[in-house]
Amino acid sequence: MNLFTENSPDTYDAIVVGSGISGGWAAKELCEKGLKTLVLERGRNVKHVVDYHTANMDPWDFKVEDKKLTPEVIEKDYPVQGRFGGYTMNEAYIHFFVKDSEHPYEEAEGKRFDWIRGYQVGGRSLMWGRQSYRWSPMDFEANAKEGIGIDWPIRYEDIAKWYDYVEAHVGVSGRKEGLPQLPDGIFQPPMDFNCVEEVLRENIAKNFDDRMMTIGRVAHITDPKGLNGRGTCQFRNRCMRGCPYGAYFSSQSSTLPAAEATGNLTLRPDSIVYEVVYDEDKKRASGVRIIDSKTKKDYFFKAKVIFLNASTVHSTKILMMSKSNRFPEGIGAESGELGHNMMDHQLGAGASGEFEGFEDKYYKGRRPNGIYIPRFRNLPGRPETKTDFLRGYGYQGGASRQNWMRNVAELGFGADYKDNMYEPGAWTFGMGGFGEILPYHDNRMELTDKKDEWGLPIIKFHTELKENDLKMRKDIVDSAIEILEKAGLKNVNGYDGSYGVGKGIHEMGTARMGHDPKNSVLNKWNQVHQIPNLFNTDGACMTSAACQNPSLTYMALTARAANYAVEQLAKGEL
Repeated sequence: MNLFTENSPDTYDAIVVGSGISGGWAAKELCEKGLKTLVLERGRNVKHVVDYHTANMDPWDFKVEDKKLTPEVIEKDYPVQGRFGGYTMNEAYIHFFVKDSEHPYEEAEGKRFDWIRGYQVGGRSLMWGRQSYRWSPMDFEANAKEGIGIDWPIRYEDIAKWYDYVEAHVGVSGRKEGLPQLPDGIFQPPMDFNCVEEVLRENIAKNFDDRMMTIGRVAHITDPKGLNGRGTCQFRNRCMRGCPYGAYFSSQSSTLPAAEATGNLTLRPDSIVYEVVYDEDKKRASGVRIIDSKTKKDYFFKAKVIFLNASTVHSTKILMMSKSNRFPEGIGAESGELGHNMMDHQLGAGASGEFEGFEDKYYKGRRPNGIYIPRFRNLPGRPETKTDFLRGYGYQGGASRQNWMRNVAELGFGADYKDNMYEPGAWTFGMGGFGEILPYHDNRMELTDKKDEWGLPIIKFHTELKENDLKMRKDIVDSAIEILEKAGLKNVNGYDGSYGVGKGIHEMGTARMGHDPKNSVLNKWNQVHQIPNLFNTDGACMTSAACQNPSLTYMALTARAANYAVEQLAKGEL
């Protein structure tokens, strides 16, 4: 890979801002189509395999004195990242998450926002959950049919072949189920259910004609032959440490190596982009300005085409800071929608229970995946699925056996206690909902007068759940209890934990696509309406949220937009 040096040029065919899931795809596509491409990443460089220094460590390899994630440290440095508990606060991969103390932001009073971030080459592609689902035709049509927000400028048919394209490269394992609300794709062999999950799948099918359970569709290679030079999943479930086998999709394992192989890629880490420069004579973006995060020097890089893939919040922040005579309030701001319509997926609500039986069964390996129950509320042509709220949700979860840790908090002693710690506990099954949040204009982000370490404005979020979301949330709990009880579980309990927008880690919508520049920032090709050589294909571009994990859709949109950009360049239109 060509790492940027002071002797590198300052002019390129293309610039990609960000190296995460969508930025990596933009780099791959543009480089493979012959464009000399500069990728600018605000975080440090992380090299594939070399910098996964905890990937092969066992629990006993972590020295007690090295475990610095005390409550005091979390409160000081990770007050937001720490809201996720063990998901983020783990010494095995905390180095991939930012310190909130070094990257502060603000929340409006009483309006919590959980902003989980990873600033490094690869971004959050190193830590994502890898759940990979297509959207369905109804997801692209819902806004128009229900009069919510604005209409998507594209439909499923516009993106279907791009789903095919990215799935074939990424490697998505899963089962074909033939559901209209969850289109099948190009799948690697599915991961297996364990014995309890097999029974629950059967019991759900017997008791419900509107819902079913499948294995999660996940970006892990399961074909023994591998894919595109990458290895096969080893079922270690250490994914968030970085996968040295390249079996799960990340920028490091997949798209950046493909871009590098062309000889057209230049990577510059430690580069905080803060402005897209607009050429008023040419009515085009001429380049971007950055601050080197280490030296704090300013640089200007020029290109024919620019892709903003810095993540939803940062791409929108860059547009807001990109002011000129033509765009005095920032690029895209004249629509009145830049920074608004912040969406996410609500989670933290569901149910769990105990399964009696299979005491003589366990499972082999650490499957980095769970089950998925697709949306079953408000389905087109299914009046019996209609509810008093709009849209729907899906469930993710799984079955497992309790291990020795269940006894840690017990007051026990003696030989019997010691023997019990060697025996697996009861089978339990838990599932949590991922629910669609509608695009509300007043769920928004803004720039404040306060500055960060680099002199750039700090962001303030104004977001909350509304009536529709709260009705859905109650149904998520009630339906989870119903499903588990009818499936034969005992001691079923629902839960509804604390939630702030952002906790789903699927923030999106703040520079949405649309037909009309008066109420949207981007057109159907992900171009900024007024600047045809400026594209955005990360979560900021989304016009609605659906209930499926969105990363696969970001990839497909990026590949589609990059193809269009190169075609337009060849025609002299950009």
